[in-house]
Amino acid sequence: MEENRSIAECIEKIVALEWKQFQAVHNEGGRASCQDDYETFEIMRKSQFLAWDEEVVRSYLIDIEKAEEKSWNLLTEKYARMMESTAPEQYAALFEHLPKRSEERIFMQEEIVRKRVEWEEAFAKEYPGLAGTGRSIHTFEDTPYNTSFETYARGELGTYSDRTVALYLAMIKRMEKDGENLSGKTLQYMVRFYGYPSIEEAERRYSRR
Repeated sequence: MEENRSIAECIEKIVALEWKQFQAVHNEGGRASCQDDYETFEIMRKSQFLAWDEEVVRSYLIDIEKAEEKSWNLLTEKYARMMESTAPEQYAALFEHLPKRSEERIFMQEEIVRKRVEWEEAFAKEYPGLAGTGRSIHTFEDTPYNTSFETYARGELGTYSDRTVALYLAMIKRMEKDGENLSGKTLQYMVRFYGYPSIEEAERRYSRR
């Protein structure tokens, strides 16, 4: 049972299930190189989940376990939802097969996306070297070969249950009230996984490139 697992065990389980589902994602151009890079996948996903409040992690674990039980691939769904911006014609053919979301739910998602983009912009301004290693920020920058942070976030949020989205929004509001930046918090974990003692040290390294 999820409530008997430590948060570390929950994150390990999520990453294992996501990796399993990621292996089953079919790309139009064939298997993507990132599907053979577990180390990077693990770092990116763990960094994200470690930055979340515990109740959001536990709720998402329930989501992905239920998806597994139903043989539904949340990662395939995520990439399909991103195609609304990056490949609209292909998305139109997939739309009817995706779970429908209420207007209230979409409103919550967009409130989250707005704040996430704001935080990402603030982080990029403070740490341009590190920001330059990641995705472009805005949906208007999308191309068929480049998916922005905003579009990726919107696609991923679209796969969560209503419960998880509500908890995620509550987390965002708490962080905003407490003066936290989720982008920075996530990167703090990520740079440590890559062996840097701090974001500032990682920024110095990437600014010299």
